Amino acid sequence: MDMIGLIILLAIAGYAIMAYNGLVKARQMVREAWSGIDVQLKRRADLIPNLIETVKGFASHEKDTLREVTEMRTRAQSIPSDDVKARASAESMLSKALGHLFAVAEDYPELKANQNFLELQQTLETIESEIQMSRRYYNGAARDLNVKVESFPSNLVANTFSFKQADYFEIETESDRAVPQVSFE
Repeated sequence: MDMIGLIILLAIAGYAIMAYNGLVKARQMVREAWSGIDVQLKRRADLIPNLIETVKGFASHEKDTLREVTEMRTRAQSIPSDDVKARASAESMLSKALGHLFAVAEDYPELKANQNFLELQQTLETIESEIQMSRRYYNGAARDLNVKVESFPSNLVANTFSFKQADYFEIETESDRAVPQVSFE
């Protein structure tokens, strides 16, 4: 009977070690994925001052829009990198402000034709696409960690070693979630 008890104890210990290592790996994947988002958000934030200066040259009386973009950029950068929910909210508001900026640009044909503005706009579009890819990767890593933290019996190990669920990086702007309407009228 002692041999059977030892085998059971070793099996439980083996499972606990495997579960712990799996949780550590999942947590590291979330951190790495968030780092990818953070890099793209930094690239976007670094591009915004150049974009604003270019627009200022053509649309100086659009001060409210330019101020809004600047304020949203500052707010997004002031949030600690590890606060995923607050950062997602601030970045969503920044995206909305940038949308307003590009809407303003539509009213200035000479701005829309400016090579510097076109290059900045193209770079921003590329960065936005990379943010979306990074966000999908991050949310997948967060999902994997969250499943392990919640699933039995790995949740026993997760609770013992204080593993927490990761927040998702979600779109908060309803217009971003909306399905585009197509009309042929």
